[in-house]
Amino acid sequence: MHFKQRIIPVLALIIMMATVIAGSKIDMTGAEEGLAGLSVFQKKETIYFWYEDASMTDFLNSAAVSFGSERNVRVIPVLVDDSEYLEAINRASLHSQRVPDVYLLGHESLEKAYLAGLASPIMDEKGICIEAHFPQTALSAVTYHDKLVAYPLSFETSALVYNKTYLQQWAEQQEQVVDYMIPETVDDILKIGDTFDVPEGVEGIMKWDVSDIFYNYWIVGNYMIVGGDPGDDEGNININNEEAKQCLEVYKALNQFFYIESDTVTFDSVVQDFIEGKIVFTIATTDVIGKLEAAGAEGRLDFEYGIAGVPAVSSGLASRSLSVTTAVCINGYSSHQELANEFATYLVNDYSSHMYQRTGRMSAKLASDEEDEGVRTFKEEYAKSVPLTKMMATGNFWIELEVLFSKVWNGGDIPVLVQELSDLIMLQIQAVTG
Repeated sequence: MHFKQRIIPVLALIIMMATVIAGSKIDMTGAEEGLAGLSVFQKKETIYFWYEDASMTDFLNSAAVSFGSERNVRVIPVLVDDSEYLEAINRASLHSQRVPDVYLLGHESLEKAYLAGLASPIMDEKGICIEAHFPQTALSAVTYHDKLVAYPLSFETSALVYNKTYLQQWAEQQEQVVDYMIPETVDDILKIGDTFDVPEGVEGIMKWDVSDIFYNYWIVGNYMIVGGDPGDDEGNININNEEAKQCLEVYKALNQFFYIESDTVTFDSVVQDFIEGKIVFTIATTDVIGKLEAAGAEGRLDFEYGIAGVPAVSSGLASRSLSVTTAVCINGYSSHQELANEFATYLVNDYSSHMYQRTGRMSAKLASDEEDEGVRTFKEEYAKSVPLTKMMATGNFWIELEVLFSKVWNGGDIPVLVQELSDLIMLQIQAVTG
C-alpha cells in the first residue's frame, strides 16, 4: 500500500465518539465456524485481533493458531473493511460484545488512538522493545510522549535500486570495480549520466515517482523537522531553514537532467521501466523486491539488480528517507490486557520471521543473517529513516509538502514556498497549543 493510499489528514484533536456500529464491514475470516456449540472452546480465554490489510490474513491466521495452541487460548483475527478503520475500532470498543483487544495500526495514527483510549501503554514484560531487538526508528515510531504505546511489527521506507549489470558495464568502461561505483551522492549519479555509454534501449539514467512524497522526502528528510523523530513534539518544528532550501534547489535542478513528467509517472510505471531495462536507477519502497522477484520468475528480468541506501543530496548535504511503521496496539477498552500483550509480543518477536515470506512485508526487528542482501539494505535504511509524524495538528504536512515538491519540480520559487509551508504548520500548531 502506497503513501497516498494510507494517509488521511487529521485535523480534529479527538475521535468523534459514535453511538452505533453501522457502517463497518467485518469479515470474521471463518475463525469461529463450528466453535459456538463446543463448550471446550467456550472455556478458553478469547481475544479479537483486528486488521485492515487482506495480504496479512494468512500470516495472522497462522500466528493465531500457533499462539492459541501454545497458550490454550483463542485468538480470532478479524479483517475489517472500513474507510474509517480507527473509528470502527472505537465504535466496536464502545458498543460491541466482541471488543477488538489488539489491532494493527499505522504508527502515524497513534496519537489519535492514544488520546481516545484505544492504545494503552504496553506491558512488554519480556523486555523486547529495546535497541537490542529493534532499531531506534521503530521504537520512536511507537513512542508517544515518552511512553511506548504499541509494539513495532513491520515497516515501509525507500532506498536506491540499481541495474547491477549496467553498473558493471560502466565500471568496466572506467576500469573500476563495480562495488566502488555505487553512487553515494546525487552528483555521482549525474557523473554516471555524463560518462556512461549506455546500452541500446536505455532511455534515462534515473527515474522515480516525483509525484509521491514517499519517493521525494529523502531530499529534505535530514533537515525538515516536524515533531522530532517520535513525531510528537509540538515545540520541535523546523521547516524553513537554509539546508532544506539548498536541498530543494538540488531537487529543482534535477528536472533539467531527468525530464520526468510529474503528472503521468507512477511507482508502478517506473518499476516497469526498470524491469524493461529502460533506466539504471530508481527510488523504490520495500515492495519493489517482490515485484522484481516475480518478474524474474516469469522471465521478464534479464539482468542483476542491487539495492543501496538513498544517495546524499551532495557532499555537504545529507539525505534521510521517510518511514511508516505498522504497530500492534493494545486496546484500552479490552478486558484481556495481559493476554493481548502476550500475543502482541509473540507476533512481533517470536513469529515475525514468518512474515516476509507470507506477506512480502519486512519485520521491524533488526536484520538477521538469514535475510537476503536486499532486505538487509532496506532494514539499514529504515534504521536511519525519519518516522512519519504522529501529531494530529500536523496531519496534513505530508500532503502540503507533496504539493510543494510538485511546484518546485515545475520551477516554483523555493524560499516563498518553504515560508508558506512553515507558516501554515506553525499556525496549526499554535491553534492547538495556544
